[in-house]
Amino acid sequence: MKFLIGAVIAAAAVFLLYRATLAGAGVTCEACVRFEGREACKSAAGPDRLAAERAAVMTACALVSGGVTDTIACQGISPVSLRCSER
Repeated sequence: MKFLIGAVIAAAAVFLLYRATLAGAGVTCEACVRFEGREACKSAAGPDRLAAERAAVMTACALVSGGVTDTIACQGISPVSLRCSER
């Protein structure tokens, strides 16, 4: 069951990234998160900095968390590093 929930969250993250890319993404961010001893870094693009940051954090958290509760907890923690640039 946790796998299914994780897969749904990951699919939602991919959809958001796809949508942000089609919206003429002007900002790209790379977020690195650490959650329960696991670490992942992912990049995402968005129409503005806030959207790009959220998408990058959400995508990275999908890799290090297991289930909805863990994903929400991971997204509530500040990233270990965050780099953004405008296109």
